[in-house]
Amino acid sequence: MASLNKIFLIGRLTRDPELRYTQQGTPVGNFTLAVDRQFKSQQGETQTDFIKIIVWRKLAETISKYIFKGSMVFVEGNLQIRKYEDSNNIKRTSAEVVANTVQF
Repeated sequence: MASLNKIFLIGRLTRDPELRYTQQGTPVGNFTLAVDRQFKSQQGETQTDFIKIIVWRKLAETISKYIFKGSMVFVEGNLQIRKYEDSNNIKRTSAEVVANTVQF
């Protein structure tokens, strides 16, 4: 059986996207997407997840020009789990979505 790793999200940017370039000159951008859960808490409050989104190349340059804090976007991508050590040598795990498509 083949595996599948697809994520579809609709939410609002919590801040303007950041655009950087790798040492090889490849554009890479990131932003955080606030996505409300469909279910409310027992107190009737909506819960929100804040999901880190990574974009590469032309898409990174495009989103840095046209979307901003508060923009509603649709993201299609893949879940990526990274393991790393922080500056205090503590092992950490980070979950992020590498976007293939961002529609706004």
